Amino acid sequence: MSQEMPTADARHAPAETSPSTPAPVIEINGLAKRYASGFEALKGVDLEIRRGEIFALLGPNGAGKTTLISIICGLVNATDGQVLIDGHDNVSDYRAARGKIGLVPQELTSDAFETVWNTVRFSRGLFGYKANDAHIEQVLRALSLWDKRKNKMIQLSGGMKRRVLIAKALAHEPQILFLDEPTAGVDVELRRDMWEVVRELRNSGVTIILTTHYIEEAEEMADRIGVINRGEIVLVKEKRELMRQLGRKQLTLQLQRPLASVPAALAHYPLTLAENGSVLVYTYDASAAGEGDNAGISQLLNDIEDAGIRFKDLHTEQSSLEEIFVNLVRERQ
Repeated sequence: MSQEMPTADARHAPAETSPSTPAPVIEINGLAKRYASGFEALKGVDLEIRRGEIFALLGPNGAGKTTLISIICGLVNATDGQVLIDGHDNVSDYRAARGKIGLVPQELTSDAFETVWNTVRFSRGLFGYKANDAHIEQVLRALSLWDKRKNKMIQLSGGMKRRVLIAKALAHEPQILFLDEPTAGVDVELRRDMWEVVRELRNSGVTIILTTHYIEEAEEMADRIGVINRGEIVLVKEKRELMRQLGRKQLTLQLQRPLASVPAALAHYPLTLAENGSVLVYTYDASAAGEGDNAGISQLLNDIEDAGIRFKDLHTEQSSLEEIFVNLVRERQ
């Protein structure tokens, strides 16, 4: 996409912070939501979202993702706790807090017979902002919607309708954008186009909070990842750190001759045989990766050779974010 995303204006200029530790733009303290039935949708959630990052919130169905977002955006009242949006309490200073947020819901809801232009332009007015057709044009061009501006919503594809939802959310120039399952029901090619849109938004200074069922989406785009399960934040980590600490690596060797069993001389290594003894697999923690681990693999290969085992090919692979996520949730059931 050649058109640059609209940048935050002077109203949204970020405060000066240390480049190594961005200040939080969202601060959540002790957030809880209990319903009359006694069900606890959120249980004392503490969370900070850094300014200018893409934060992916992952969790199984019913984990509390939608409830958390709804409370932050002021759509649902919390039972306990506090949410600060760039320093503004989202209850006592609701208008200021909500004005900094753009929300792209999962549902494709809009006036089917309204034009794209009018739909986006009207959304800006809902927040009390004066008309700014130049900004609306910039947003539509950035999202490749300019050529569709006169089309009625009913004439658009599902992917284009989702782009219009993003345009509506950006109409009032928010500095924080919530994307709730932004590529649900979108084909793979358009999904990747949407990823590019999100990256450009982040590059323009917008903080992105993303919920998704597509693990590859978080793995591809997120700077940090939070996992929520049964109303509690299970973990928040940098994506790379998460995969380094909790992922597994495997070294797979294709043998020249099948083995009936792992030789006793190699019993102290975590080795297993696969594919009727024709593949030897060495599994180790990604957290051990580094010079020491490389030395360990070199020693393993030497010991394999000393044991008279010959291989014709080898490769390594690291567990995906999806495997890490599934294991995290399973451990806490």
